Amino acid sequence: METKKTSARYSPEVRARAVRMVLDHQADHPSQWAAIGSIASKISCTPETLRGWVRQSERDQALRPGPTSEERERIKALELEVRELRQANEILRKASAYFAQAELDCVWR
Repeated sequence: METKKTSARYSPEVRARAVRMVLDHQADHPSQWAAIGSIASKISCTPETLRGWVRQSERDQALRPGPTSEERERIKALELEVRELRQANEILRKASAYFAQAELDCVWR
């Protein structure tokens, strides 16, 4: 599975301000998407990028179902740990097989 790299182009402060602007001004637009499009052009990001920030903010505030930012970070850390443990297990399995074969070779000589 390929993961996308997130850009550090926008600071957390800019992201938070943009999300606040969307939430504060969505009543001035016919839809939230229209507000997102308007504000995205002002901060020079794509509407889809800003939409993702807004959706994550809504999840963090329990306004939308899904994992919060803290839960996503925890999941990411656990996935990394699982990957590292699988690699370690594979190394140990190969080393065990190597030494078992070496022991068998010594017994037969």
